[in-house]
Amino acid sequence: MSEGKKMTSSRRHHLKSLMLQIAANWIEQEKKDIAAAKEAYMAENCPAPDLSGDQAALMEICKKLHQAIDKIDDARYDAEAKVQKTDTEIEDLKLKVVELAGVKKPALKKVRMSADAMLQALLGGKHKVTMDLRANLKQVKKEVKEEPTEAVGDWRKNIEDKADRKKMFETS
Repeated sequence: MSEGKKMTSSRRHHLKSLMLQIAANWIEQEKKDIAAAKEAYMAENCPAPDLSGDQAALMEICKKLHQAIDKIDDARYDAEAKVQKTDTEIEDLKLKVVELAGVKKPALKKVRMSADAMLQALLGGKHKVTMDLRANLKQVKKEVKEEPTEAVGDWRKNIEDKADRKKMFETS
């Protein structure tokens, strides 16, 4: 269909129901085919036992059936063991692939959350913990340093002191 034309909902519903009917028919036919295949296999490999005869013949038939069941159970056990072994190998290989590829860490999202909300999320709603760190701090009073005014006033004296220092370095 072109981009301009759209399918009506009734048409879409009708096509969907037709597809579901066809799929249901296919599933039904597949079930019939599987049942027919089972019947054919059983007729070929497991003929109906001949139950006519005396008790000794029936006992012999039972022994043969038990031996056949034992062989089948052994084969089934071997197949299950082989499947389990291959499953564990597959799991080991998957783990090796993950180890070789390395675990990619997802990008972390920036979350704006207060310390109280973070602690409540970590510890659960029961615990009441406050992270008001400012309340635990000591109050410190600032001391204002008073500079002597005389040192600032006489600048000539400071220059003479610096000149004496300069001479001291030059002479040594």
